[in-house]
Amino acid sequence: MAMASLSFNSLPMQPSSQHSRNNPSSSSSSSTSLNYAATLKPIVISGDPPTFVSAPGRRIVAVGDLHGDLAKARCALELAGVLSSDGRDVWTGQETVLVQLGDILDRGEDEIAILSLLRSLQIQAKEHGGAVFQVNGNHETMNVEGDFRYVDSGGFDECSDFLEYLNDCGHDWEDAFASWCEVSETWKQERTMAHNSWGPWNLVKRQKGVIARSVLLRPGGPLACELARHPVVLKVDDWVFCHGGLLPHHVTYGIEKINNEVSKWMTNVNVNEDDSESHIPFIATRGYDSVIQSILDSTLQVVGAKAMVVGHTPQTTGVNCKYNCSIWRVDVGMSSGVLDSTPEVLEIRGDKTRVIRSESDAFSELQAADYL
Repeated sequence: MAMASLSFNSLPMQPSSQHSRNNPSSSSSSSTSLNYAATLKPIVISGDPPTFVSAPGRRIVAVGDLHGDLAKARCALELAGVLSSDGRDVWTGQETVLVQLGDILDRGEDEIAILSLLRSLQIQAKEHGGAVFQVNGNHETMNVEGDFRYVDSGGFDECSDFLEYLNDCGHDWEDAFASWCEVSETWKQERTMAHNSWGPWNLVKRQKGVIARSVLLRPGGPLACELARHPVVLKVDDWVFCHGGLLPHHVTYGIEKINNEVSKWMTNVNVNEDDSESHIPFIATRGYDSVIQSILDSTLQVVGAKAMVVGHTPQTTGVNCKYNCSIWRVDVGMSSGVLDSTPEVLEIRGDKTRVIRSESDAFSELQAADYL
């Protein structure tokens, strides 16, 4: 297996350009046994949404932007050794900590299904001494803002279907959301069979989808409140995870404060009690990935971290690191709505890191696009 290793007490090694098939069941990519898990100290989470996490002895895996592609999401999670390959969506990571770097929404048609899958894995992981965390990206905040420019037509359809399914579940959000990944494909097939390409119907269907998405994702909407559970910035042990990057003035402002303000905005709770409206927090409006080393070093020092992991900008050379591997970039544009590339994930074990890649599949020489 090709891998990139890093010890903070030695010279960093850049990720190998060779690709080989990863076997999620092998000892190199799977977590330790349950007997070992029983000897680990429990994971301690501070903040609501989670901001600081102590996960002693845990293997950490980071997965980049998924953009509505459920098949690629499953492939990435299987590659990381945390999802069964039998189609039953069973957590196989034992005490592993999984961090997904945001941008699940837009450019694909299975956005809610991916969110549902991650919720299911979160519940299962906790039972095994592991954990699942998601970081909200700029596409999550864009949608809560009502910016639907990058929504796939299938994404609007999924919102319509899910709203009907929620009604069928008696508006029991937990039941509907947790089970949606399991039933979404059936709903998609039935929708395809029921409707043809008749022009006027497509217009009505699109309008229905826009309304459904607005109901679900407006501030205070049920799906916006679901996203509000997740942070913008997450620190796990000595590692900082954020979608587009973190700058010194963000840390000075306070990462827990940032997470709280974005969460309150998504749930339509006024951040400033003197205001009659809930405004979009400054950190929620864009990604910050233009980071130079001096700024990065300062940020890491202030936040007390060894390195940062980010998504946001697709890397045509695969998962890679920069500035002596003090920043790792894990968005490989795997979604069919982006670059349709082969999934890759980053594994962190203590002071060592490696990139887990699938079988050889050379990336194109196209320049990395600055996707919003």
